[in-house]
Amino acid sequence: MKPNLMFQYCQKIVVFSSDLKKVLLARRKGEADYDGVYSLIGGKMETTDKSIISGIKREKDEEIGVNTKVNILPNETYNVLFRKNDGNSMILPHIPAIFVKGEIIINDEYSDYQWVEINKLDGFEPKIDTIPKAVDWAVKKIRSASPEEFVEI
Repeated sequence: MKPNLMFQYCQKIVVFSSDLKKVLLARRKGEADYDGVYSLIGGKMETTDKSIISGIKREKDEEIGVNTKVNILPNETYNVLFRKNDGNSMILPHIPAIFVKGEIIINDEYSDYQWVEINKLDGFEPKIDTIPKAVDWAVKKIRSASPEEFVEI
């Protein structure tokens, strides 16, 4: 298969502080398209994932630690099409989430992380340019959701 015909599904988790005033961003390290740029956590679905929720949980566990807990809205996604520098395409479904507890321990895909105030997000750099729109969408979904719509991972 030619590289520009390959397609990946890469879920992103929009993790907010419990008061919905900050969003979690992590600085990519060694990534071909966004090295040194802050992004949302998350990653590619794998064939071993039994469901989308298990894939999201696996990525959360790998990237910020198994002892962290977040509540996600698994039935809500904000989808972005991304064309990588190598010509491959990715669909990035963004999943709204609220941080519940735990110590964030980033893996080697990141050099650091920050809780960025939502009202200062536009001026925060370097970040992936689709983040502000995804954050606006996600905070609205969380505010309008009922407690039984959330799943803890």
